[in-house]
Amino acid sequence: MSRIRILPEAVANKIAAGEVVERPASVVKELLENALDAGANTIRIEVEQGGKRMIRVIDDGHGMTHDDALLAFERHATSKLRSADDLLSISSLGFRGEALPTIAAVSRLLLETRDEAEADGTRIEFAGGKLINVKPAGLPAGTTISVADIFYCVPARRKFLKSDTTELGHIASLVTHYALANPAKQFILTTPTQEIINCPPAEKLADRVYQLFGSQALAELVEIPAASAPFRAAITEPALDPEEEKSSLTVSGFTSRPDIQRTNRNGIYIFVNRRLVRDRLILHAIHEAYRNILPPAVFPATLLFLEMPYDEVDVNVHPAKIEVHFRRSNFVHDFTRDTIRQALTGARPIASFAAAAAAAPHSTGSGNGTFAGGITPAPVESGVPRAIIPPMEEIGLGSGVGSDGGFDLSSAPMQPVEQRIPFTSGTSFGTALAPTPISSAGNWAANLAAPNADAPASLPRPEQIADLKPLGQVSASFIVAVNSQGLWIVDQHVAHERVLFEQHLEARRAGKVEAQRMLIPLVVELSPRQIVTFEKIAEELSANGFEVEPMGPKSVAIQAVPAGVGAPDAKKLLREILDGLERENAAISIETLQAKIAASTACHAAIKINMPLEQSKMEWLLDALAKTDCPMSCPHGRPVVLRYSLKEIEKAFHRI
Repeated sequence: MSRIRILPEAVANKIAAGEVVERPASVVKELLENALDAGANTIRIEVEQGGKRMIRVIDDGHGMTHDDALLAFERHATSKLRSADDLLSISSLGFRGEALPTIAAVSRLLLETRDEAEADGTRIEFAGGKLINVKPAGLPAGTTISVADIFYCVPARRKFLKSDTTELGHIASLVTHYALANPAKQFILTTPTQEIINCPPAEKLADRVYQLFGSQALAELVEIPAASAPFRAAITEPALDPEEEKSSLTVSGFTSRPDIQRTNRNGIYIFVNRRLVRDRLILHAIHEAYRNILPPAVFPATLLFLEMPYDEVDVNVHPAKIEVHFRRSNFVHDFTRDTIRQALTGARPIASFAAAAAAAPHSTGSGNGTFAGGITPAPVESGVPRAIIPPMEEIGLGSGVGSDGGFDLSSAPMQPVEQRIPFTSGTSFGTALAPTPISSAGNWAANLAAPNADAPASLPRPEQIADLKPLGQVSASFIVAVNSQGLWIVDQHVAHERVLFEQHLEARRAGKVEAQRMLIPLVVELSPRQIVTFEKIAEELSANGFEVEPMGPKSVAIQAVPAGVGAPDAKKLLREILDGLERENAAISIETLQAKIAASTACHAAIKINMPLEQSKMEWLLDALAKTDCPMSCPHGRPVVLRYSLKEIEKAFHRI
């Protein structure tokens, strides 16, 4: 008797549903994407009991005819593909033809739809994958899909659903994502007792961010102006034909100021051609953009939008369509990184005392350089909501690591999204979601510009450093200075570190890094891992002012080091560079390697704490800091300058 058999269609549909329908938010995702593909301008989502009892999605798209409505429930029936060649250039959010049949297989589903060219609409009812009823009906143009009792016929799956509040939070997050990706459309999310989201059409992404998150979150973000570049082949790729050269990549969005930091990646939203995705490549590009600006263990909040020709990205790599592959991944990675970095250096925001005071200090090691006493500020949590659906996988930098663990050189439950109202882990929907939605365009744009007595003072700007007048030092470690904007405190060590870091990188690009020879060569014993790392980067070390020669199987001799590094720091500096790269469990670029060497070198050559400075030296340091690209943080991500604004001083003395 044969051991292999073909599964019944009902079982196959339930298996497919297990891949596509994880929870009520998965149903909302599929139906939302279908509505957007249908050209809807207004999409209304109604849910009961976190979507477990009922989900209804109403859209004003083009609707379906009677025959199309029946065909839509057949497996792999779709209006978005004609041939296999279409898979190479998918312009729609949905395309697999699995959503409706798989959802119908695990719920009670009612479809009501009418094509705008038809006089009558069609009402179709399914239960557990079985067709119950089909009849004509008088309906408005568009489509309404009601999904009730999800997983009622698969009790084992229903047991894995979370509380109503948690499931509703996932749905709210999902709607928020698609509202961000489609600012010109209206999105409404309601329950029987309240209206959670009601975003009217917005002209700009900034307006939509304000609608969803409020002015405080918007103030914490730096806009990434839309930047475009034509695709160009990598060195290892064949030359592009003229038609391909016309295609381009556009990157835009918002990202948080460097002083607004998170302890996880849940504040990162990535969209590729308006599709919400999770992508290791783009996450790494964001991480690289903040290298030498943020500390290694914290993350920004980012809303990132990538637009590219549809044939440059493969979206057919995941059943739920939440992962993509890029045709020219290196170019996408590097251009995304450079665009974000350019936005950060253009804004050059500086932390205020209010932000710094919100951070509770914690002890750290001294490997990357710390404040006096080994103290560095803890991350300041962003007001940008942390929820993201589907959850971003926590990636280490270990992707692509070789068997030796080395590197290669190459070119909690999610919280509901805050819609201008506080969502906290201990707050129920009944009390947190007071009926204060943005129900119409109204005057919310005016509210954004309106003055607020409790609003934070205007953000410090780097150009304000240029006219600082130093008054003296605190503990021979921190420079106290003033100007018309308020009182400033500058950490002299990390300020000089930032200056030296950028000077070193500039000299390296020009091939003019100065070195100083040691009077007596220093012999350093290295571990086997350090020896392997040294052999890989010996040429780059030489270009950065080091002269290091092997001395036997386990030792090297330091003959010269970059100018400014003292002999006592030479051994420690070399080991720090090798150990830091050993922990970099991924392929890194030449630019990243140069930055890591420059950061370590600058740290050891910079002015130390507990070092008295003359007035002229303090003036020179502040002037040099003002000319740097990133005066807000040192190469290891710690703040350089803090400002106590005049408004904050006046409030402290109860003058305002």
